[in-house]
Amino acid sequence: MREIASKAAALWPLDVSEIVFAAHRENAVYKITANNAHFALRLHRPGYRTQSELVSELQWMAALAQSGMMVPKPISSRNGRFIEHAEGHDVSLLTWLSGMPLGKSGMPLDLPNTDQVFFNIGRETARLHLLSDAWRPPPEFQRHHWNRDGLLGETPVWGRFWDNSGLTPGQAATMVQVVERAEALFACDHQLDYGLIHADLLRENILMDGHSVCFIDFDDGGYGYRLFELATTLHRHRHEPHFDELESALLSGYRSLRTIDTTHLKLFIALRAFTYLGWIMPRLSEPDKAARNPKLIAEAMAAAAEAR
Repeated sequence: MREIASKAAALWPLDVSEIVFAAHRENAVYKITANNAHFALRLHRPGYRTQSELVSELQWMAALAQSGMMVPKPISSRNGRFIEHAEGHDVSLLTWLSGMPLGKSGMPLDLPNTDQVFFNIGRETARLHLLSDAWRPPPEFQRHHWNRDGLLGETPVWGRFWDNSGLTPGQAATMVQVVERAEALFACDHQLDYGLIHADLLRENILMDGHSVCFIDFDDGGYGYRLFELATTLHRHRHEPHFDELESALLSGYRSLRTIDTTHLKLFIALRAFTYLGWIMPRLSEPDKAARNPKLIAEAMAAAAEAR
């Protein structure tokens, strides 16, 4: 993969001095040192996003960066494009943001001022939504929707979670109860806050630089419920001993810039937990994924119990 990254980097006007592997989740990411600066070169997972979706993601990020938000800024190639192609991979280049991830999933949080950090995360999330609502996407803009169909339809964004092979009949029945409640909500409430969302604000995608927080990895971003955005952040912290304080700080930070009705937040936390059961199904052959599936099911059941 490093050879592919080297060939891909040559498609940008860079005087490259170093290429270092950085991370591999949905995309393989390399840290590029060039022109006295650092960049993130992404080799996109084949088939995960269409080229139109990738270009749209980068257009959105460019608009956010232009509005002053600290997000990775897309860099145009020698040909003036945000997306290039190398050895079977769509490739993009972004500015590299300094800072350290909020933490690692599955590990206890270790922060000097947790409440203030979560207040800042909430405020920055609200800012993301405000700037996105103010932006007018181009006519060709294409991103998926975390709406009723994207969460509960026949082909959800992250897969048919109810088909997860690890579910027992009792667990499946529990999920049905929550899904029925969500279906009733979507059928009668057309005032749910909806718009462009990051949709993956996990610890690894939130960087801390001093007192500031910034967001990276917009790969799963699209149109969705703003409660789903907050639920994504909160779901991964439900096992923290001071979760109630974290939740309160996050929501206070959000409401310092933008109003939101959180009546149905627990329901959206359960729906977010369900999505991971669909996400993991095509990945069960990957290292550690089979062992992770029962944990995701247990988390989904715990969230479901709180949502009923």
